[in-house]
Amino acid sequence: MMALLAMATVAAAEPPETVRFITCPTYRDTDAGRKSGCWLADDRATGRRYDVSAAPSKPDWNHEILVEGKAAEAPDRCGGIVLDPVRTSVLAGTCTRHMLPAEGYPGNRFSLPKRDVAPMAAARAVPPGPYSTRTFRLFFGFDSAFLMYQYDDYLLDRAITWIRAAKPRTIVVTGYAASGPETVSGRAIAEDEEIARDRAERVTEALVRLGIDRGIISVRTDTRPRPVDDPDADGLVEASRRRVDIEARF
Repeated sequence: MMALLAMATVAAAEPPETVRFITCPTYRDTDAGRKSGCWLADDRATGRRYDVSAAPSKPDWNHEILVEGKAAEAPDRCGGIVLDPVRTSVLAGTCTRHMLPAEGYPGNRFSLPKRDVAPMAAARAVPPGPYSTRTFRLFFGFDSAFLMYQYDDYLLDRAITWIRAAKPRTIVVTGYAASGPETVSGRAIAEDEEIARDRAERVTEALVRLGIDRGIISVRTDTRPRPVDDPDADGLVEASRRRVDIEARF
């Protein structure tokens, strides 16, 4: 009995396993108020249905999605195992639109995300010095250079606030692409190498529009990145390869 309890304790202490699969999304039309509908994703290999509503970028029900996430201890309000953290990346493969009625599931009431950007007019607290070389990171969906709302814009806002205060001598923007083929749901997928340049240039343009002198910025790319242990990647290892590094140097 003691041995079984010990095994259960160890199992409970282990971090949740990352699930990663390709599927067509399903929308559940719940009505618990504003933005309460659910996005669901079925892993065809296991038959499990997941709730991916917590993803910062939402699925497009006309296209397949790449799901990457970890199961959370959360109530089932949508009819699936809740993934949080979770990322959903829209792929090129087409899907037939599929919507389910509420079927008794209440859905999720709207709440502000944990990464919520303050209005531009709001004053930012000045980060305290002393300042030294520091790297900020933004993360992207698969084969996408889109800055995700209430995720990448939050990370960019944090970076630009620090850079304005620190006034680094140079800034190196490095775009990464996970171009090495990986097998997901029995399919080989890989990012286009050019997406690394697209990501870096998009972030560079954002920095310039926010007041950084283009003359101090240099752009680089890397198409065989290693994952990074960054808290803003939320422990999603493969997703951490798809990023841009903003390195401020003195």
